[in-house]
Amino acid sequence: MKKWSDLIRERIYNPRDKSRVQETHVKYMLARTQRMFKYEGLPETIPQRMLELYLQTWGYCAIGEYQGSLYAYTGGLGGVPDEYYRPTIFTVANPYQNLTANWEIGKDCVLIRNDSLEMGMLPLYNRYAYHLTENELSMLLSDINSRVIGLISAGDDRTLDSARQYLSDIEVGKIGVIAENAFLDGIRAQPYAGQSGRGMLTDLIEYEQYLKASWFNELELDANYNMKRESLNSSESQLNNDALTPLIDDMLNMRKAFVEDVNKLYDTEISVDFASA
Repeated sequence: MKKWSDLIRERIYNPRDKSRVQETHVKYMLARTQRMFKYEGLPETIPQRMLELYLQTWGYCAIGEYQGSLYAYTGGLGGVPDEYYRPTIFTVANPYQNLTANWEIGKDCVLIRNDSLEMGMLPLYNRYAYHLTENELSMLLSDINSRVIGLISAGDDRTLDSARQYLSDIEVGKIGVIAENAFLDGIRAQPYAGQSGRGMLTDLIEYEQYLKASWFNELELDANYNMKRESLNSSESQLNNDALTPLIDDMLNMRKAFVEDVNKLYDTEISVDFASA
């Protein structure tokens, strides 16, 4: 078993590993949205965690019966389309259960959708996670560059060594001493950091808040992204309420529809509604 210190070392945050940072953003959001809905009466063989994970990542899955118990399955859609060009067959392959079958949707299984278009949450999550990852890297670079107050150039090795020693003395807290005029004549210093750098970092921080607020608003979680730097009055603080998108309402409708179908086909008493947030 790995030590906790080894686990921490493996998970050290590295903003330059953009794929991993983006993946982490998506996973944390998936962990949050695991509690968007609350189910009652789910069979023990269908954990809510796995059901929501299938729906939010795949966009759809199916509930079918195996040896007298109901399970949630991922799989492929096909068959002869119905009158609205919707698939009629769900193909399931579960190695653990040694199950391979082509189920007729509505008869052998119930197709359940995360949303009306079976998109799932990953396209939305990856979009915001991508921009957040890029912005975090920009903030890192801006933060590091703000440490550079000036650029020093030297014309020869002797002057370069003297400049390095001077900066080293300053870094450890010693009083820097210049021993000869040749040092002053041989180096050139140019100012680097200024108000523009600090302003850029402020803009990047505001952009991050905007991205996070927009991401939450897509899920009908009210997060204000008003960039006004003065205090907000009551009407301004309520501006978001009219802009929240109905995506989560569509998701709830899809869940209520499949719950009704499952209850009819398998004589269960499952119900679903919004959870706390």
